[in-house]
Amino acid sequence: MAAYNLNLSSHSKPDVIGASPEGTRDTQAAASAVREMFTAIAPRYDLLNHLLSFNVDRLWWRRVARIFTHILARPDARILDLCCGTGDMAFALDRQAGKAHPRILGVDFSHAMLQRASAKSRGKSLRWIEADALRLPFAGAQFDLVSSAFGFRNLADYDAGLREIARLLRPGGECGILDFGEPGGFVGKLYRVYFKHVLPTVGTVISGVKGPYAYLPASVERFPQPDEMLKRMRRAGFQHVSWTPYTFGIAGLYRGRK
Repeated sequence: MAAYNLNLSSHSKPDVIGASPEGTRDTQAAASAVREMFTAIAPRYDLLNHLLSFNVDRLWWRRVARIFTHILARPDARILDLCCGTGDMAFALDRQAGKAHPRILGVDFSHAMLQRASAKSRGKSLRWIEADALRLPFAGAQFDLVSSAFGFRNLADYDAGLREIARLLRPGGECGILDFGEPGGFVGKLYRVYFKHVLPTVGTVISGVKGPYAYLPASVERFPQPDEMLKRMRRAGFQHVSWTPYTFGIAGLYRGRK
């Protein structure tokens, strides 16, 4: 069963295919626009993530990694971190695994992001692969865990992304998708002021790039509500699906088993 925060915004959203940055009309254009945005902000990506989240993002990554300790503790486990960006979720998984040293791969379609992930991982056994999350270069049933932190929301086709994750997982394998939500109540009101006005302004000033930090709140508004995401996960073949809110529902973890 899903764990719901009763203070979350309950307004319904129309069904959407996936991310749709302003000015894009199809999935190919959407994917291209997202890649260009993340490539443009890559030099300041880590700094802005920590600054704009007040470092709470680090706590979220660690919490997700602890949840999957039962998989990470197995030396033979194969882990895929999807839409890995500069690798922070993969690093959290690696730290939680400790001496078990499962095989952890990070995948992203932004070369600039992966360059930074590679620079940060010197001396570690993590591997990075440049590929599209909707067309991954792996045979099916290869992984015990597929994670994604704040990247799944940017896919041009959410259902195709879930089907690809299910394809890659071994029977009994699990997925964990960490992404933003929309809290309700008084916290939600404060959050929306910050998210729609303060964050885009600060992000644009520090990154020197206009657009990506205005896209962020728009992409969260567009993303399916938890109950809709859980329905999509079930349709893609996942069982025991759940959603757990973090920090008043500002973020949350979608979890499912193949």
